[in-house]
Amino acid sequence: MPAPYSYDLRAKAVSAYHRGEKKIAICRLMKISRNTLDLWLQREQKTGDFKAIANSPSRKNRKIQDLARFEQFVKQHQDKTQQQMADLWGENLTQQNVSDGIKKLGITRKKKLTDIKKEMKRKEENFKRNSRKNPQKI
Repeated sequence: MPAPYSYDLRAKAVSAYHRGEKKIAICRLMKISRNTLDLWLQREQKTGDFKAIANSPSRKNRKIQDLARFEQFVKQHQDKTQQQMADLWGENLTQQNVSDGIKKLGITRKKKLTDIKKEMKRKEENFKRNSRKNPQKI
């Protein structure tokens, strides 16, 4: 999401409008759209100020309130999937809530060892195949 215009720019544009300058001239000078200026003026009429609205939702109502207790729980049940952890935790927790909590704690997911072995084997086969084609380059 793009950052909102600075309060300073907003103040300059709105004050120029109140001084009697034309909207189109203000918009060209400040390099903003006419709609943007109209929205700032509307917001000023309704609320008395034209500052940006904070779009980030409040994170006070997280399902996992006690992160220290959750971290101990994750360490204790590290062999379980996130869905199994959600079922064990209770409190109407979902797999996504567990995933968010684990991410907040900075714990990374397990990598599948079999995938790593397959990738290493494939690279080794490619190396052997290439070394047979071009033996002088090695």
